[in-house]
Amino acid sequence: MPDKRTIERARRDKRQGKSPSTQAGEFIHDEIRKIRRGKHGARSAKQAIAIGLSEARRAGVDLPPPRKGQGVQATHITPPATEGEPIVGNVGDEDENP
Repeated sequence: MPDKRTIERARRDKRQGKSPSTQAGEFIHDEIRKIRRGKHGARSAKQAIAIGLSEARRAGVDLPPPRKGQGVQATHITPPATEGEPIVGNVGDEDENP
């Protein structure tokens, strides 16, 4: 939950006509301060930025949605077997151990 001061600073930036990324910067600075004080277990600056942007979106800052990342599934998909190629895997294993 962001501090009231952080929300006020972001609202002030919006009233001044500053960009949404500047408004979100207040949330990111707040998050980095929390990490330095030991209130957060984030391991890197990238995590602090991600948490700050998420809080800014929840607080109503007009930011685009986060980009889709590559998950484990996207990087570890094996191509399907073609005709004539043997299927390697657990075929028939259920009969070996009754």
